[in-house]
Amino acid sequence: MKEVPNAVDVLVVGYGPVGAAVAALLGGYGINTLVIDKAPDILMAPRAIALDNEALRILQMVGLGENAFPKVAIPYVRMLCPIVGEFGRVNSGGTIDGHPKLVTFYQPDLERALRKKVADRGSVQVCTSAEMLSAQEDERGFDVVIRFPSGAESTVRTRYLVGADGAGSVVRKLIGQDFEGKTYAEDWLIVDAKNVPGNFDHIEFICDPKRPTPHMVAPGGRIRWEFMLRPGETREQMESDETITRLLQPWARAGELKIERKAVYRFHARSCKRYSRGNAFLVGDAAHITPPFVGQGLVAGLRDAANLSWKLAWVLKGRMSPVALETYDQERRPHATQMIALAKLMGRLVMPSNKLMAILIHGTMALLRRIPPLRNHFDELGIKPKNEFSDGLFVKGQSRIRRGRVLPQGFVRSSSGQGLLSDDALGNGLTLVGFGQSPLPHLKATTLRKWESVGGLISQINHRGGSDDEADNVFEDLESRLLSSGQLYGWCAVVRPDRTVLHDGPISEADRLVRESIELLNPPGLRT
Repeated sequence: MKEVPNAVDVLVVGYGPVGAAVAALLGGYGINTLVIDKAPDILMAPRAIALDNEALRILQMVGLGENAFPKVAIPYVRMLCPIVGEFGRVNSGGTIDGHPKLVTFYQPDLERALRKKVADRGSVQVCTSAEMLSAQEDERGFDVVIRFPSGAESTVRTRYLVGADGAGSVVRKLIGQDFEGKTYAEDWLIVDAKNVPGNFDHIEFICDPKRPTPHMVAPGGRIRWEFMLRPGETREQMESDETITRLLQPWARAGELKIERKAVYRFHARSCKRYSRGNAFLVGDAAHITPPFVGQGLVAGLRDAANLSWKLAWVLKGRMSPVALETYDQERRPHATQMIALAKLMGRLVMPSNKLMAILIHGTMALLRRIPPLRNHFDELGIKPKNEFSDGLFVKGQSRIRRGRVLPQGFVRSSSGQGLLSDDALGNGLTLVGFGQSPLPHLKATTLRKWESVGGLISQINHRGGSDDEADNVFEDLESRLLSSGQLYGWCAVVRPDRTVLHDGPISEADRLVRESIELLNPPGLRT
């Protein structure tokens, strides 16, 4: 039995990719964290396979560089109907915020990279083959009983409890937030194979009412197929070698492929009524389950991790009122619910119930794409809900920068000549960013001291070639990504550690903006 600490600040239950991301982020802030998981090691079964630019940006925040794990950038996604032909095509080539719009990956590779990052965090301990048996809550936290395979038990005191323990979450049941409403359940056979003939390089949805079949390229020379089960088909039938050989016949002959994994999974669409209660929080599949048709299941969990982790850290460090933790549910649940709705809509496109419905739905989509504005709206993912908040931890009001939305990212150059992404330049704290000018001369000494006491940093972004300042916190916008329109020159913004804009305004009013931001955080040590 591995020895566990008697007390920690945060106990994370579940060491999948979302739990590992939470642990790595908390460890980066120096928070005393324990992660437990029932499994002894990484699960090798086929699961998540797609990440978008937002997820890659969060992984950058975690500390995973561009080459931390293998990925394949997807140039486009096709939607094909055997009756009407191609009725949809998503342009997933290019980049947004310094990352590819869409990549596929092999989940064990990502988990290994995340666990390596967690191992580098001195304030994080990990205990696998350990199950949360129960948790007794009081106003200050939880006493969590952990059981080991030997039957031995240990009790750990924790201030905060994070459930990253998947669809069957024990933490979710503990806080009485089980999934509500009707599920959207479909059984699919997932097949991962190598040595596939040809040069397939994208994602394709074959939307055949007889058997819908998405398939996609993946790292390591892999292809994944997903075959929808028909009524009456069983797991045993579908996972048999004979069935898989028959299903893969359009792509390869028997013996050509190396089948790595085959398993029947049930896809759901579920969300909790709340993602938190008191000092307990749910992230990833413990809070919401998204069908895979828009590749947002794991992405949503990583958004949870980014939103929650810094808030826990700031509260534990006395930089923010615990009341601010209520904004986790307020900010994350609406967007996750919108993504589930989009996945269900895409599912209806992928899975027409019969030939007539396929002609009606796919034919209509093909006709709509003949209208240029609508084609651009669909092809450029205009239907994807933006990750922005209507309520939450930001100062409300109209301004030049959309508060409650993530600040764009671009490549910048430091005063020493180093090129880097702007998130890395700004650091992992609350940051006051001056555009074209430094906000420092506009801050009173007392305000600056308070800002630094809440983990506040100061940076300056200039247009390319627009500065000879040698300060470490001054950067040039090499791509005009942050200063593209020129409207932000002489402006400043307060940016949260998860890169959400908390406040903004004229740089001459930087002192007021910082004071109002601190008032919103309401740190215990600065209350008057």
